[in-house]
Amino acid sequence: MVKQEIYIGLGSNLGDRLANIRKAIELMRREGIEIIDESSVYETEPVGYKEQGWFLNSVVKGRTELSPQGLWKRLEKIEKLMGREREIKWGPRIIDLDILFYENKILNDKQLRIPHSELHKRKFVLVPLEEIAPQLVHPVLKKTISQLLTDLKDNSQVKLLQRLDSPGLRPSGVSNSNLSGGINKRQIE
Repeated sequence: MVKQEIYIGLGSNLGDRLANIRKAIELMRREGIEIIDESSVYETEPVGYKEQGWFLNSVVKGRTELSPQGLWKRLEKIEKLMGREREIKWGPRIIDLDILFYENKILNDKQLRIPHSELHKRKFVLVPLEEIAPQLVHPVLKKTISQLLTDLKDNSQVKLLQRLDSPGLRPSGVSNSNLSGGINKRQIE
C-alpha cells in the first residue's frame, strides 16, 4: 500500500506534559507511523471544560500505510498504553491524539470524522498546524490553514513553549525546513 500523508494533533495537561508528547511521538514511530515534521510545542488554555490545567499542544506531519480506521485504532492504543482515561468531555488527559487530516480524504462515520470536525475552530490546533503546513488546504472548507487561522474568532491564549530546534525536542533526521512556515506574532499573543 502507498503511504498516505497525515497530520495528527497532540495534547497533554497531566503529569510531565512535554515528556508525554515526546513519548506519544516515539510510540507512533514504533507503531509504523513515519514522522516527517513536527511543530513547536505550545502552552494553551483549556477549551470547553475550564476547571483544569493548561495543555501543551503540537502537530506532527507523517506518513502511514494504515487505513484511516487502522490509524485511529493505533492512536487509541497509544492513548490507552499511556494511561488515557475518558471520564469528562474535554477533561484532563495525559495524552490526546487526533487525526486532523488523512490526505484529502473526507470521512464521516460513527467513530471517525476526517478532517477533524473541530480543527477550524481551535486556535490550539491551527497555530501549530500553520507552522508546518500553512498552505495545506482543508478539503471541505477549501481554505488554507493560514486563511482558517486569519478567519478564526478565538481569543484563547496560545503561547510558544519550545521551538522546533530546541535541544531534545526535535529528533535527529527530522527536517527543520518548515520552521518559519507561517509562525508569526499574531498567532501566539
